[in-house]
Amino acid sequence: MADLTPTPERPGLHVSKPSSNAPATASAVCHCGASATAKGDAQVKALVEGYTANHGPAHRNGGKR
Repeated sequence: MADLTPTPERPGLHVSKPSSNAPATASAVCHCGASATAKGDAQVKALVEGYTANHGPAHRNGGKR
């Protein structure tokens, strides 16, 4: 399987939850240089919400949702 971890050269968001009993993990890298990682369902949810609101998609549409 390909490595889906985001990098500065390939920005994005990657979330993994191998099973319902395992904690979710996530990593995000934005083309603006911001990066973050999270472990645990609540922390991953917060990372995804923050990335979506402030990076990635937000940069493409001028910060509007």
